[in-house]
Amino acid sequence: MRRLFGTNGVRFILGKTMSISDILRLGLAIGTFFKGKKCLMGRDVRLTGEAVASAISSGLMSTGCTVYDVGLITTPALQYLVRRLGFDFGVMITASHNPPEFNGVKVMDSDGVEIPREKEVVIEDIYFRNKFEYANWDKVGDYKVLQGVLDYYIEGVLEHAKIDEITERRFTVVVDPANSVPVFTTPEVLKRLNCRVMTINANLDGDFPGREPEPRPDTLRELAEAVKTAGADLGVGHDGDGDRAIFVDEEGTVHWGDRTGALIVKFFMEEHPGEKIVTPVSTSKVVEDVVKKHGGEVVYTRVGSINVSRKMMEIGAKLGLEENGGIFYGPHHPVRDGTMATVLILNIMAKTGEELSKLLSTLPRYHQFKLKVPCPEELKEPVLKRLREEVKGVKVETIDGVKVWYSDGSWVLMRPSGTEPIYRIYGEAPDEDRARELSRKHEELLRRIVEEVKEEVKEVK
Repeated sequence: MRRLFGTNGVRFILGKTMSISDILRLGLAIGTFFKGKKCLMGRDVRLTGEAVASAISSGLMSTGCTVYDVGLITTPALQYLVRRLGFDFGVMITASHNPPEFNGVKVMDSDGVEIPREKEVVIEDIYFRNKFEYANWDKVGDYKVLQGVLDYYIEGVLEHAKIDEITERRFTVVVDPANSVPVFTTPEVLKRLNCRVMTINANLDGDFPGREPEPRPDTLRELAEAVKTAGADLGVGHDGDGDRAIFVDEEGTVHWGDRTGALIVKFFMEEHPGEKIVTPVSTSKVVEDVVKKHGGEVVYTRVGSINVSRKMMEIGAKLGLEENGGIFYGPHHPVRDGTMATVLILNIMAKTGEELSKLLSTLPRYHQFKLKVPCPEELKEPVLKRLREEVKGVKVETIDGVKVWYSDGSWVLMRPSGTEPIYRIYGEAPDEDRARELSRKHEELLRRIVEEVKEEVKEVK
């Protein structure tokens, strides 16, 4: 069956991979599925956001759904408000960390969590078969602008902050909201916690002129310099829709999400020994080391925030994380949330009185090296089949893509991206050179297989 939904919602380039009429049909499919219910809709700052939101709204209203539009907002804030305000479903217009030309649509259930795969399949079936159910002219849904609700989310996050301890420390924090909607949430939460807040790339601009929307060590160099220059305690780099946070310590070192995530896990496990932690197969082994030390269990999932969220809900887990900077704090809401993650890091710094670099130095050290290999969408499955046939190691896992373990404790994961026409490669080892070697070696393997499969497809045609 053809697919619309990828790892995290539907992604597209407007006018290239999907047209406005396609987006309208997507709105019709979503509305047909939810049958005239109430929808909370928001968007990030992308240039095509208003056009996409208008098309989605038209489709939803045509099926009898009422649309409440909150405008510019982060994904985790919209998700929280769907549940908090009792909406039947939510739609977020965002392409998260993708480049500026992309946009996307995420669909949330009444619990504020992205709809599970089985519901995506039904919407896809409605879309591809044009099984739309239009409302009569007198039953067409309304469009309403909803303002003044973000404070519910801000207050919800602050309920989990160690307010007195953080307020007393008066941390200096530099925030990089990626020229997008996180500017409305993280700086405001920090101000209410008596932090000195500085921002860079804080002007709203869908071209993302300051940096790419994906927060990585190479895109956060300006943030790292700002932290050092300002003598700040912490730097926070968000993605385009605010559900991820990558942290910079006081020395200007940028840390991948599974490392700072492991720190959050460590302090969580000290207070809740024996708990289960949910994370995708791409996460560093440091998380498993920390969890096992405290008698807990790591539950691995496929990559994708929806997989982590739904697994947490299924097993009653209170904490999940991703290596890309996603933290899922169940007591607040089991979705990834960059602003909530920032509060959890400040809680730890305030509780211990330690600098972030020192706190992270107590964790086991592993090195990761990540690469991308182009691969057309239609070749991803045959390439994956060939990979499974060719790779060898001490242990081979196929939860998501192919993960190969070696006797020295190192591993490499190769998996097809659910949002871009690429394969992602993650290599990890106790030694930096070994991690790089593993990733490069499997990059060569993957490129060869992609080219071979291309040629085979040509011959068949």
